[in-house]
Amino acid sequence: MARTLRLSAEAERAVAAIAEAEHISQNEAVNRALVDYARKRSEVRDALIASIVAEDAAILDRLA
Repeated sequence: MARTLRLSAEAERAVAAIAEAEHISQNEAVNRALVDYARKRSEVRDALIASIVAEDAAILDRLA
């Protein structure tokens, strides 16, 4: 899917540097960054939910 992004100068420099260092296109660098961000965000969310469930297990058992 084609998409246009407007990046700040700082983000543009970062994408260019990553693409050059990894020997990939800037498009691939952005794709990898977005997928990695989504994965990490899900992992953090899942860890927080697990922590809440563990901490509040007694309360959740009473409510069940």
